[in-house]
Amino acid sequence: MAAEAPSWVVREDAGLPVLVALYLRQALGIRHPEELPHLRGVFAAASDGYVDLSALERQWRALWEMTVEPQAHPSPVPLELVDGFEMLVALPTEGFAQLHAAILPLGADAVAYARDANERYRQSVGTGASYRAYASAIAQHERSSGRRAHSFELNVQVLPLTQRGVWWIGALTVAVTDGLRHDVAAFDTAIAPIIADIA
Repeated sequence: MAAEAPSWVVREDAGLPVLVALYLRQALGIRHPEELPHLRGVFAAASDGYVDLSALERQWRALWEMTVEPQAHPSPVPLELVDGFEMLVALPTEGFAQLHAAILPLGADAVAYARDANERYRQSVGTGASYRAYASAIAQHERSSGRRAHSFELNVQVLPLTQRGVWWIGALTVAVTDGLRHDVAAFDTAIAPIIADIA
């Protein structure tokens, strides 16, 4: 019986929950993850008094992990949808009171921003263009390494960030700037080290 050929799966999206989480990060003035640039067109909300940013950041980081890679970061307690965020934000029912209170007024703006960015992404992606971009990078890796690519999974979030680049945001997930994603030659160069790392 022949060994199974290696297989790879790349999922690309401008995920609404990821966009909402990053909108909240910026609006609340949270710095983590420090290396990831800000979203374009989102401004920090003015603080109306003392806010415990350390508690907010700790709770937001947990939300971020559950949003980016939910299977790797399950909640130990039940989740509850947050009013005003449709189905896009669910917080654990315990230990997230500060974050829940802080994000409640931001729901409509966060959802509108995310839907707009997601729609721009959808309009810019041609049929099959996503598959071809990664197939080309994998073929190049196989030629340069002299072997078949190992099986792997990769999630790619295409985001309207203020700087061009590619950043790891999870064990199997990278964020890429929308402008870079649509520059074929530059994207090939930028994604090559990611593919080499996992394939």
